[in-house]
Amino acid sequence: MPQQRYILRAAAPDAIGILADIAGFLAAAGLNVVESQDFGDSETRRFFVWVEFETPDDFSREGFEAGFGTLAQKRQIDWTLRRKADQPRALIMVSKGDHCLNDLLYRHRRGQLGAEVSAVVSNHEDARWLAERHELDFHHVPVTPETKQEAEARLLGLVEATQSDFVVLARYMQVLSDDLSRALEGRCINIHHSFLPSFKGARPYHQAHRRGVKLIGASAHYVTADLDEGPIIAQDVSPVDHRMTPQRMAEIGRDIEARVLSRAVTAHAEGRVFLNGLRTVVFE
Repeated sequence: MPQQRYILRAAAPDAIGILADIAGFLAAAGLNVVESQDFGDSETRRFFVWVEFETPDDFSREGFEAGFGTLAQKRQIDWTLRRKADQPRALIMVSKGDHCLNDLLYRHRRGQLGAEVSAVVSNHEDARWLAERHELDFHHVPVTPETKQEAEARLLGLVEATQSDFVVLARYMQVLSDDLSRALEGRCINIHHSFLPSFKGARPYHQAHRRGVKLIGASAHYVTADLDEGPIIAQDVSPVDHRMTPQRMAEIGRDIEARVLSRAVTAHAEGRVFLNGLRTVVFE
């Protein structure tokens, strides 16, 4: 079998020697580590490891999983293993603003996203042309207060039908119900157009303008039932001043939103994001 690259993710209770055990197992298996990152949290007492390794010609995945499984049981390690080439599938949801979608699809076309886009879903028709330009399926799922439950059932059905591993809310301007948020827990990324935890909810640029802030930002986070409260994956900011209207702030913010969301999607797709209580560990 030709050489392949694999990604190993592991999280466990922190303890002396755990990194040595993992590294020793990889070395004994004759695996060439291409990149490795680790972090021990002194507050939660959790240890996190992300490793990309290259296999020899005689590599047996079944043998690796059996051997590492024994170590994992001993060390209480939660772990996953996947071929680097097997990229996860992302379902992108959008409303009318297409700046984040455009950036994601450009990176996807260039092979820089780290994920396969399974389809684009919207509660409006505005983004159909962009999805079709990139030769992607587009699904129009209108949402009204009266049809919200039915629409969300259809959305969840599309996640399953497209075999999507995670969902990206690329300025999808509908608040997900608690039930849908729970169903997608840990696999749904939202972009919020403020530097959370400041200015949650609607019209954050207007909120920022009223407060006279000197920095505006964007935050990509996992969706939870609590609006804009999920664990943060990526953030960025840009300076603003007293001359700028909310509309000008929004123009600047669109660039921030696009790059922050793309960074978060790639980090998640490559398995570099670990949940750590209300926070995340992100190996970039």
